[in-house]
Amino acid sequence: VQLQASGGGLVQAGASLRLSCAASGRTFNPYAMAWFRQAPGKEREFVAAISWSGSVTNYADSVKGRFTISRENAKNTMYLQMNSLEPEDTAVYYCAAGGDLNRLRRGIYDSWGKGTQVTVSS
Repeated sequence: VQLQASGGGLVQAGASLRLSCAASGRTFNPYAMAWFRQAPGKEREFVAAISWSGSVTNYADSVKGRFTISRENAKNTMYLQMNSLEPEDTAVYYCAAGGDLNRLRRGIYDSWGKGTQVTVSS
């Protein structure tokens, strides 16, 4: 599976953005998907993950209540709705896919996409 993230931009604190991750290529197995981010000078961190069916979601504590992960399998697309953005959310956001959600959220992935920059000004 090939992944491409989009939807990033420059916004002010308190604003909202919706990121998308489009998947392409052939897959014969259901896969979980996740968002990660990496800020300058910091390690990559887990943001959110979602199961194939969408019935199971996980979030990092830092984004709970502000971010919502979702997916539309018919469109091969995953989303990250980000509300109440804070300057600390500034990072390059990446999407990933893997066969197991728990392994995926630990950074063990099968596919990794190019990132999209999110910049939140104060």
